[in-house]
Amino acid sequence: MPRSTSPDAPADTIRPARAASFPLPRVTLWLGVLACAVLFGYGAWQRRWIADDGLIVLRTVRNLLAGNGPVFNVGERVEVNTSAAWTYLIWFFSWISGVQTEYVVLTVALVLSVAAIPLAMVGTARLYQGGPGWSRLRGSGLLLLPAGGLVYMALPPARDFATSGLEVSLTIFWVALLWYLALAWSQADRDPVERRDVLRTRVLTLSTAFVAGLSWLVRPEMALVGGLVLLVMFAAPIGLRMRLGITAAAGLLPVGYQIFRMGYYGLPVPNTAIAKDASGSKWDQGFTYLMNLVEPYSLWLPVLALLVAMPLLLLPTKGARTPLTGRFRLPRGGARGLRDQLQRPSVIVAVMFLGGVAETLYWLRQGGDFMSGRVLLAPLFLLLLPVMVIPLRIPARRPEDSTVRGIARLAGGTAGAAIAAVLWVLVIGWALHATTFRGQPDGTAIGKTGIVDERAFYSLQTGHAHPITADDYLDYPRMKALQEILRQTPRGGVYLPSFDYDWWFIDPLPYPRPDDVPLRQTVFFTNLGMTSMNLGLDVRVWDQVGLAWPVATHTSRLEDGRIGHDKEMFPDWAIAEAKAYPKKPAVPPFIDPNWVNQASAALQCPQLRQLQDSYAAPLTFDLFKRNIKLSLANMQLRIDRVPEYTLRMCRLDVPAPLTPEQMTMPKN
Repeated sequence: MPRSTSPDAPADTIRPARAASFPLPRVTLWLGVLACAVLFGYGAWQRRWIADDGLIVLRTVRNLLAGNGPVFNVGERVEVNTSAAWTYLIWFFSWISGVQTEYVVLTVALVLSVAAIPLAMVGTARLYQGGPGWSRLRGSGLLLLPAGGLVYMALPPARDFATSGLEVSLTIFWVALLWYLALAWSQADRDPVERRDVLRTRVLTLSTAFVAGLSWLVRPEMALVGGLVLLVMFAAPIGLRMRLGITAAAGLLPVGYQIFRMGYYGLPVPNTAIAKDASGSKWDQGFTYLMNLVEPYSLWLPVLALLVAMPLLLLPTKGARTPLTGRFRLPRGGARGLRDQLQRPSVIVAVMFLGGVAETLYWLRQGGDFMSGRVLLAPLFLLLLPVMVIPLRIPARRPEDSTVRGIARLAGGTAGAAIAAVLWVLVIGWALHATTFRGQPDGTAIGKTGIVDERAFYSLQTGHAHPITADDYLDYPRMKALQEILRQTPRGGVYLPSFDYDWWFIDPLPYPRPDDVPLRQTVFFTNLGMTSMNLGLDVRVWDQVGLAWPVATHTSRLEDGRIGHDKEMFPDWAIAEAKAYPKKPAVPPFIDPNWVNQASAALQCPQLRQLQDSYAAPLTFDLFKRNIKLSLANMQLRIDRVPEYTLRMCRLDVPAPLTPEQMTMPKN
C-alpha cells in the first residue's frame, strides 16, 4: 500500500496511489510515439524518391570515395552542397557499408526523418516532468497526446522530403535533438553534490553545446537557432570553467571546418549560398511561397489552434506539481536575478519558438524556394516543438470537492480538459484531411510562381513512381541521348542542350589541340544531379545557375527570374572558359563568336583570375593562406552575364567586332 499523506503536505511530495501503480502519462506518451513513428515511416516510404538536387550531393560523395576530395568536378574545388554535415554523413555510411550511394542516402534520410518526430515528442514531454511551478497539470489521470507531430507528418511535403536525399531529414533531426538536450540542460541540478551527478551535468552541458554548434554545418541559416541556445547557455550562471568548455565544445568543429572551407574553397560560405544569393530580398515571392504551403492544406487551422493552446498548456501556476517524475530537477531556493532565470524550460521554449519565427522570416525575405514547402519545413518543425504532445487531464473527484473551492477546481479542470480534447480532435481531423492530398494541385506545372511539386514533377518526367537511382533518371528527357553522344565524341568539347530532347549541340575542342587546352568533355546543363550521376567523374558538369560553376555563381541575380534559378549564365562563357572551337559552323547557331571572344577577354579580368586561381590552381600552403585572406572579397565579387559589361566593369578594352572571315572556319 502506498504511503498516505496529509492534505497539508507540500504539493511536490504527494504521490497518488493510482500514479504509482499505473503510469498513465508515460503509457500514453510512448503509445503516441510508437504510432507517429510507424505512421510517418509508412507515409514517407509510400512517397519515397530522391530528388535531382539530392543526387548533386552524391556526386561529391563519389569524388570523396574515389580520392578526389570534396569536389563536384575533378580539379575544381567548389562546395556544391549547402550542408557540409549531410555530405560527410552520407560519405561515411557509403564508405563503411559499400552499398550504392542512392540506397545509402535513402536509408539515412528515412531513419533520421522518422526518428525526429518521436525524439521531439519525448523532448516536449519533459515539460511535464520538469519541477515544481512549471506544469499546471495535477492528478493522475493525465494523457500526453501527439499533436504537433501529427501536423508535421500529415503534410505531403513533409513526407516527400523525408527521403528526398536532401538535408531536410538531417535538419529536423538536429532540431529535435537540440530541443531534447536543451530542455534536459534547463532541468538539470545546478548544484550537484555527488561526483556521478557532477559528471552527468557536465556531459549534458557540453553535449548540448556541441550539438548547438553543429548548426552552421547542418545548414548555415540554422546558426540562428544554435546561436540563440548557446547564448542562453553562456549567459547562465554556470561558472567560468563551464563557459570555456561550452566555447570549446560548440566551436571546435565548426571553426575548424570554417578555416578549411575558406582555405580550400576560397569562400566563407558554401558556393550555393552565393549562387542563390542568400542575402537577397524577395518578400513578395516569399509570401507567395508561404501561401503555396498554407492554402492547399488549410495549414493555418491546426497551427493557429496549437499556437493558441500553447500558452494555456505551458503557463505555470502556483503550487502546481509535476505529473511525471524525472531525474533532472531545478535548483532549490528561488532565482536571485535575471541570469538565474535563464536555465529554465520556459526560456528554452521561448528560444526555440523565436528561432522558428526568425527562420520563417529569413525564408520569406529570401523568397522561399522552387520546391513546394521544402525550406519552410524546418521552421514549421521549430514552431511546433512546444506542442509536439499536449496534455489532457481527466479530472478526478476528491472528498474536498464538496466545498466551494473544490467545486471551482473541478470545474476549471473539466473546462481545461474539454479545451484540450477539442483541440486534439481538431488536429486529428485536419491530419486525416491533409493525408488525402497526393500533392500540390497542378503541382507538376511550372507556372508564374516558379514553384513546383518536385516529386510529382520528376515522377511524371521519368515515368517512375519512385525515382531513386541515377538509372531511373535516364528516362528523363535528354539523359540517354547525352550518354550516347559522349561515347561517340571522345575528343572532348562543350555539350549544350538542344531544342529537341533526342540530341545535343557539340562545340568540339580545336584540332590540333593546343597544349593549354586539356582534353575534356564539358556538359552545360541545369539539372546537375541526374546529369553528373549518370556520367563519369572525368566529365565536367557546369550549370547556368552557378551551383557548380563559379563563373556563373558570381553573376547578379535576375529580378524577375524563377526563384532558385534566377541566375542564367550565357553558354558563350562556357565555350570561352573550356576553350572550345569558337567559330562557325562548329559553334551552335545560337552562339555568337563575338560574345565568345569578349567572354575570353573578360575571363582575364584580375578579379576573375583571382577567383579562378582560388578554386582551380594547384592547392599549396601559400594558396591556402591567400584564399583565407581573400575569401570575403571572392564572396562579394559580382560580374555581368553580358561579357561586354564585365569588360567595362574591369576597365578592360572591348575587343573589336570580328570580321566574317574571323568568325568562320577556313574553307580548306
